Amino acid sequence: MTTSNTTCVWAVAESKAGTLTQCLGVGKEFHREPVVKLISRARGLRKLFEPRLFRKKEQRPELVISCGFRAEPAVLDIKAAYGGKPLTVHLQRPRIEGYDLVFVSRHDWVDELNERPNYHSMVGVPHQITWARLAPLRDAARRRLSPDGRPIAAVFVGGSNGAYVYDDRTHQNIKSSIEQLEKEGWRIVVSVSRRSEDHTQQALSALNGENIAVWDRRSENPYLDYMAAADAFLIAKDSITMPCEALATGKPVFTLDLSPVVGPRLDKFERYHRDLHETLRLTRPFEGKLESYSYEPLDETRRIASVIRSQLNRP
Repeated sequence: MTTSNTTCVWAVAESKAGTLTQCLGVGKEFHREPVVKLISRARGLRKLFEPRLFRKKEQRPELVISCGFRAEPAVLDIKAAYGGKPLTVHLQRPRIEGYDLVFVSRHDWVDELNERPNYHSMVGVPHQITWARLAPLRDAARRRLSPDGRPIAAVFVGGSNGAYVYDDRTHQNIKSSIEQLEKEGWRIVVSVSRRSEDHTQQALSALNGENIAVWDRRSENPYLDYMAAADAFLIAKDSITMPCEALATGKPVFTLDLSPVVGPRLDKFERYHRDLHETLRLTRPFEGKLESYSYEPLDETRRIASVIRSQLNRP
């Protein structure tokens, strides 16, 4: 990854890993160390004792990148405090107008946004994973995770999210899929996420064996090593970010069905997965086998940065 010489970049988000990593992924295309401004979620008297988000005596940012609705009022305050000078970018459809550039995921896009020249669509969400970051890790990770040279399948799971639920049926589906891959000669590495519930961790930990490794959530997170070493991915459908990260590798990415929860949130996730599979031909639904296929690795972070850079370079 090459960074431009933008002198000061702020990443503004609440302290949720999913929103902050989007801002940092894009921000690092412009500066190696964006200044992180975290939005407090404190309320009442506790909020009175929180430090101020920013002070005007700080170096004026050239670029402010935000994600999450709680960041919106703060970003517009920052823009006003510095005389409208920072270029402001939001990485989802904002509730408040006033941003210079807005990037909206394709599964959230609506026709009315076609008339907004400062709005741009994006596939999924940006993030910090690049093949340039993973490639130096690959050989050592593969030697450690598959010393006998078996192909490696990385299985990533999340947690119940209003669209899908990790119930006994889901757990059994995941376990059966992993056991089937083991029979076919795969070495399987399994990582849960911050959202994973204890009963999911317990269900998957029962699979630990000679050719199956499940992260215990007590040791250091092996996520990057798992990504670097993988020859294919099997990713549960409750995540937007993890498929996007896996698609940066150019390796096959298969999605794993979960027990659905009927409603608008499920509709949104299913739109996302249909777009990746049917329209963009990037992922495939898991039907018992992991097979090789080709696609152009997804690098939305860099593409988004190129749009921002064009705006920054305008006279």
